Amino acid sequence: MLMISRIKWVLQNPLFLHHHPIKNPSFFLKTPTRNPRFFAVKPLLNPQPSHQQHHHHCQMRGLKSEATSAAAAASSSGEIHVIVGPMFAGKTSTLLRRIKTESSNGRSVAVIKSDKDTRYALDLIVTHDGEKLPCWPLANLSSFRQKLGSEAYDKLDVIGIDEAQFFEDLYDFCREAADLDGKTVIVAGLDGDYLRRSFGSVLQVIPLADSVTKLNARCELCGRQAFFTLRKTEETETELIAGPEVYMPVCRKHYVTGQVVKEAAKTVLESQRVQCGAVV
Repeated sequence: MLMISRIKWVLQNPLFLHHHPIKNPSFFLKTPTRNPRFFAVKPLLNPQPSHQQHHHHCQMRGLKSEATSAAAAASSSGEIHVIVGPMFAGKTSTLLRRIKTESSNGRSVAVIKSDKDTRYALDLIVTHDGEKLPCWPLANLSSFRQKLGSEAYDKLDVIGIDEAQFFEDLYDFCREAADLDGKTVIVAGLDGDYLRRSFGSVLQVIPLADSVTKLNARCELCGRQAFFTLRKTEETETELIAGPEVYMPVCRKHYVTGQVVKEAAKTVLESQRVQCGAVV
């Protein structure tokens, strides 16, 4: 017991070691006394972690790094906002207002439209009211980063997409831009074609969206709210880019009656052709 007390006293009083250095370190390593509970003491000046402790430390450091990366990704996550409605409902005007607001708030913006739309100008978005804004005319959205340049794309905050129904890769582009790149994407397009069927990929983006705005126009026949687009001509292809000479916004009642009138007129015209052919 005397030996144990002596060792404890020495270890607990480092000044003693400073003033009385031990000339023979093996003093601590001598054979244990009769007390079997006493074991040799060998102090470690620079203890090294065990392999298990080192592995645990690396795991904790890795988890901390992953958590930091996840937090950074969350803080830079983007947004998707969808604007839909029939023709002449002000979708492009709404898109441009939001783009200008984002720009006035100091954010970097860019606008894309389909290169199929050449009604006014190829490199301009033009509303039915004559408002204009420069844009990137593209055949597909996947080429945007390359055309803009990676450095410029990384600095971009907001991306506007007009006539979105014409882009087949709309869903993938919006998801990657918002989820992975932290961009705010504002999509404007037709939700339905002239037959009131889903048009392009616009409706597929809605499950990704932070907000959806459904606009309406004014029925040209009665002035009530118009949610549908009536095609005046007999063309049947889905993609027929035109203006008021071909399309008009209508309410439900006049969409239905308009289709009936068109079918009746078509029947009359066909019967007249048959009669003319018989006379000839």
